[in-house]
Amino acid sequence: MTVTFVVVIWALFGVATVALAVFRWFLSGRTQDVVHLGPGEEREIPVQTNIAQKLNSIDRWGKALTLITALIGLALASAYLYQAWQNPAAAPNIFYKESGQ
Repeated sequence: MTVTFVVVIWALFGVATVALAVFRWFLSGRTQDVVHLGPGEEREIPVQTNIAQKLNSIDRWGKALTLITALIGLALASAYLYQAWQNPAAAPNIFYKESGQ
């Protein structure tokens, strides 16, 4: 498995996580902070319950996607640092310029 493939997978998980967060933000914008329990508000109770269930489901998926994205990112960073430690001459030298050049 090449590193480019893993980076693409990591980026896709990141995009999916951000898309889910934006979807949750739009969905939560339709909710009200007041629980409707009074007389004449009975029709609002199922709507609020439905939105609350959707938000809970989105939160579970969001936590899972965030964790997976972070773990893949840490694994990529660890692999890159390990490779740089094993073969420092292969890494680009951008930190200093030799005085002979």
